Amino acid sequence: MLKTGDKAPAIALLDQHGKKRTLREFAKRKVLVYFYPKADTPGCTQQSCSLSAIKDDIGRTVIIGVSPDSPARQLKFDSKYNLGFPLLSDEDHAVAKAYKVWKKKSMYGREYMGIERSAFLIDGNGKVIHAWYKISPKQTPEFLLEALDA
Repeated sequence: MLKTGDKAPAIALLDQHGKKRTLREFAKRKVLVYFYPKADTPGCTQQSCSLSAIKDDIGRTVIIGVSPDSPARQLKFDSKYNLGFPLLSDEDHAVAKAYKVWKKKSMYGREYMGIERSAFLIDGNGKVIHAWYKISPKQTPEFLLEALDA
């Protein structure tokens, strides 16, 4: 698991508009990278909309969402809720694996692989400031605001 002070794994994924986005392009700015299981599901919608609601309160900090959804599905999600920040498509789970959030999960006795909802605050030099594994949709904006106020 990643922890404070670790170098954040690289990100190079397509966003909802089909543009390749990298973590490096936001150098010198703090970035919240949050991983969510599936676009336009109740928890993921709550989490993403709550983050969108605070984007004007976080200064130059960038918000980036990552899920296994295709760029087209990410675009539909962004358009439906007017989120206004990059939603990246990690269809092969490479970035999720690098961040240690691609996990074995279980529901109703069935095991499967999926995203463990998590968030990472990364400083302008690419180091992890905070790593929140198993974060709830409600906690994501709360923890981000607390971390930025500290």
